[in-house]
Amino acid sequence: MTKILIAEDDDHTRDALSEVLSLEGHEVIAASDGLQAVDFFRAESPDLICLDVMMPGLNGYEVCRQIRKQDEKVPILFLTAKAEEIDTVLGLELGADDYMTKPFGVKEIIARIRAILRRTAMRSGAGTKDAEETFTMDDLRIVPSELRAYRDKQEIQLSPRDVKLLRLLHDRRGKVINRNTLADEVWGVDFFPESRALDQHISQLRKRVEKDPSQPRIIRTVHGAGYRYE
Repeated sequence: MTKILIAEDDDHTRDALSEVLSLEGHEVIAASDGLQAVDFFRAESPDLICLDVMMPGLNGYEVCRQIRKQDEKVPILFLTAKAEEIDTVLGLELGADDYMTKPFGVKEIIARIRAILRRTAMRSGAGTKDAEETFTMDDLRIVPSELRAYRDKQEIQLSPRDVKLLRLLHDRRGKVINRNTLADEVWGVDFFPESRALDQHISQLRKRVEKDPSQPRIIRTVHGAGYRYE
């Protein structure tokens, strides 16, 4: 049985989600604020987290930060009534697996949760070779098992999604990778982030991994087509 933590301060939404997911056969743990969500996460080790953004105690972004310090892999689905692009970008940067804007339908959230759990199962069933192999891009050395990259003595922190994106570019060096492919293979099937959110993620990653982000050598834009690493 899959254990799902719902962190949502609105009683109606929290109760409705709990009922729907329980009927789907999941074990549901419900938190009404951010502090309770962190406590339940530590005590219960859920398989998936549905995380509201605007909550008392700690907001969803801060809860996500605290969870990611302890667990880089547990899938997180952000729920929010705010649709501004910067919120979406921030959620993805923090390591969210998906993002839903309220109001949403029962069938939609069930489909989204099934897709996330399916991707998680596929990842856990895959080998650990990719997670262990160090690879280089230009003068950057990427160590996936550490979620870090190194340039001379400089240490650069990476997220699991950053590593996926860099490895995809590395493994297909010289080839243009379009946005749909990036969404499929880095964010996962059934989730297509807005193109500007994806571009913003890459822009932020460039600032960390490129010597000169204005003249990128690792993540190059191919206008109208996608991205490429030579």
